[in-house]
Amino acid sequence: MSDQLPAVQTPSGAPDRTTAAAPRRRSPLLDRHGAVPAAGPDAGVAWHYGDPVAEQRALERGGAVVDMSHLGVVRVAGPDRLSWLHSITSQDVEHLAPRTSTELLVLDPQGHVEHAAGVVDDGEATWLFTETPVELAAWLDRMRFMLRVEVADVTDEWAAIGEPVDAEGLADEPVTWRDRWPHVAAGGTRYGPPDDEHPGAERPWRLVLVPRERLADEVAAREAAGAVLAGTWATEALRVAAWRPRFSHEVDHRTIPHELDWLRTAVHLHKGCYRGQETVARVHNLGRPPRRLVMLHLDGSGHLLPEAGAVVRTLDGREVGTVTTVARHQELGPVALAVVKRSVPADDELRVDGPAEPVAASQEQVVPGDGVSADRPAPRGPVARGLGPHVSL
Repeated sequence: MSDQLPAVQTPSGAPDRTTAAAPRRRSPLLDRHGAVPAAGPDAGVAWHYGDPVAEQRALERGGAVVDMSHLGVVRVAGPDRLSWLHSITSQDVEHLAPRTSTELLVLDPQGHVEHAAGVVDDGEATWLFTETPVELAAWLDRMRFMLRVEVADVTDEWAAIGEPVDAEGLADEPVTWRDRWPHVAAGGTRYGPPDDEHPGAERPWRLVLVPRERLADEVAAREAAGAVLAGTWATEALRVAAWRPRFSHEVDHRTIPHELDWLRTAVHLHKGCYRGQETVARVHNLGRPPRRLVMLHLDGSGHLLPEAGAVVRTLDGREVGTVTTVARHQELGPVALAVVKRSVPADDELRVDGPAEPVAASQEQVVPGDGVSADRPAPRGPVARGLGPHVSL
């Protein structure tokens, strides 16, 4: 059987963000007894290995290892790499210290999210963990001009392993990206609650790079040390509970980072110009995000749950948003992330279109309906027409 799975394409030939944007590889760990393959963007690794509740509990208590080898890896080398990435992305990485993790976005000229990547530099090269390695590498290669940088999609050579550990990689460890969500990075801001009140603060997570041919051995070594092998059922349930946005799920062609509270970790508001920066600044300073991320607590009394892409409605049937991720959390029960119109009152009960019948849903606010960040500048007086408090994109 081939270990390469084809990318899913839309009729236009562009990558479909609702499934996966890049070729995916079949992990050898899918040959484990009890392994159930994941689908969509997680195809190629296991959804679970027979006991998803136990796997999730092990992950929550810090005693699990997760095969994340379906993720892509892009390596950028050369002496100009950090200043170059700084100039074309949303994050301040010009003086990024070795083995210090951050996150960046590539935006289009209107400020919509085109790519997302976890970033760490090892002193010789910058490593990007991304769900769109082929497309991101191609875009970066087109932006090199005469600079001293080399871009390579190295997903065939390197695989990621997930660990519930809140620590950067040490000098004698492999390249490691630490997820700093939801802690507001320098130059960032927040729409949601403070770091210490955010549910994501209880979710330590990092990705460790290993040679792809050693993936099974590296996982086995962690199991020998007491870790439980967990699948993406567990990781997605904890991600939803942490309100953590993911490119392949929460992003569509209209998404701006404010809507997902992504200014916390992926956007520096005070760096120099880059593509899409004008929209980022305008919405932060003068406007409000057109939509907002919510977590939904779903009625689990039925046997069938909604799927990603399901329509979110008010009780009178008005369409107000879309479900982006659905998960079963071992304590919270059925939960989902959804993007809804900013105007939907935060205390409104909602309905989600289900496979058989609508499913009742209550909201947990991630991005407030007022659309005002924690450090939004105070108004200085009248502004030009069209730049008032209700910017629409």
